[in-house]
Amino acid sequence: MTTESAPAPHTSQATAVHRSASSIHPPRSVVRRGTAPPGPHGISWRGSVMGLPAAGLFAADLLAVALALSLVPGVHWPQLAFALLAAVLSVLHTYRGLYRPGLSPSALGELPALLGLGLLQWYGTAEVLTAYDSRYAVDGTALACAIVVQSLLACTGRAVVHLTRRACAARRPQPALVVGRGPVAQQVTAALYDHAGYGLRPVGQVDPGHVDPGHVVPQPDTAQLPVLATPEDVSRAVIQNDVRHAVFTRPPESAPEAAALVGLFAEHGCRLWLVDGGAAEGITHRRVQGTDHLWGFAVQPLHSGPHQPFARTGKRAMDAVLAAAALLVAAPVMAVCALAVRLFDGPGVIFRQERIGLDGRPFVLLKFRTLCPVDEHESATRWSVALDRRMSFTGNLLRRTSLDELPQLWNVLRGDMSLVGPRPERPYFVAKFSHAHPGYQARHRMPVGITGLAQVNGLRGDTSIEDRARFDNHYIETWSLWQDVCILARTAGSLFRFGGS
Repeated sequence: MTTESAPAPHTSQATAVHRSASSIHPPRSVVRRGTAPPGPHGISWRGSVMGLPAAGLFAADLLAVALALSLVPGVHWPQLAFALLAAVLSVLHTYRGLYRPGLSPSALGELPALLGLGLLQWYGTAEVLTAYDSRYAVDGTALACAIVVQSLLACTGRAVVHLTRRACAARRPQPALVVGRGPVAQQVTAALYDHAGYGLRPVGQVDPGHVDPGHVVPQPDTAQLPVLATPEDVSRAVIQNDVRHAVFTRPPESAPEAAALVGLFAEHGCRLWLVDGGAAEGITHRRVQGTDHLWGFAVQPLHSGPHQPFARTGKRAMDAVLAAAALLVAAPVMAVCALAVRLFDGPGVIFRQERIGLDGRPFVLLKFRTLCPVDEHESATRWSVALDRRMSFTGNLLRRTSLDELPQLWNVLRGDMSLVGPRPERPYFVAKFSHAHPGYQARHRMPVGITGLAQVNGLRGDTSIEDRARFDNHYIETWSLWQDVCILARTAGSLFRFGGS
């Protein structure tokens, strides 16, 4: 198994150098401005660039609140005020994304958001304090002064944190892989080499398509970056170089090979970024929104589902609690369904089938049996049995009311599935759809679910696979616990609109 060598930017002559993927290391022949020599193999910079700034930003925000309380004249604030302001601030700023990591955060760019959220924070807290005790009523002028003072102080503190982060990033950039090919990938690699303040040090380039072993992108450089051709090469490179970041130069949904890498990087705990190279390639529409950039390329975090530990824990906790409660509430209904299947359709109440879950891992899905397949081949490869004449009245009723899916609550409780997520499919169809529909494979970066955004929008049964993949990927990119709650509410509202799949 070999990898192709791609030229690193700004040196003299490109030559083809073939290396084993097991020997992937950063080029040592090129010293960049502001870039410290790479640390010894095995030393992790995890959190050194992206982890601490969030705590620093929160501390700057709290300090701004404390100073605003003391600097606004003529107002007697109770001790409860700071606790309320800090609690509201943490919720609003987290919701607005003011603690998310960025490659080029700007304190001035954050100032409008600080002012707007400060308005909600202070006026909301003032109303609570006034309702608690009328002695703590504050006039509008004092509140306006407090909002402006806090926002300016928070902006100043955040500027210090951002400058400190860039200085630390330049000294200790984290290993990164650039995913993509062509001019944009080369320009992004060059920008990361020349501007270490972004905190990323390229150690390889991933070509998600077919790699011609003799092909080298001509650039004036004697140093070579390895080009990784297979998932095995990528996984080996991530482990050996302690890679913490992957920079995609095209949306992963644009190619099945790139989409498959999302789950691989997520499994290794890498943070993903999407760079918009549309303008560089003559594409007029923009895919990336926001003010963050990488040397002029718009960039945003590429979410692989609930990647933060708190988010994963929150989603799993909600699944476990709700699934356990639902199993208890639905136990009488499930008993009636099981009895009906046994009496009218014979033995074998539970139907078991292999499905593909998170990161492409198989699991056994449980359902009430509505039809007995001829053999395992039919079970694995037949797309729909909704109109099969062999289905009894009982099986048809269970399907149309979706009651046949109640045993999947046990899958949720075991951790095979989530309540909300992309619907799991059989291995045969996963392989088929991944080849035919770019972006289908990317659905597996999120735990599969009993219901999902595609299903509540009517995409179930014999409907467009491309549309389903689009809705599923949109759900993953915009995931939140509140979105899960909304989807569950919409699902509950449509349970008895006979449809089925």
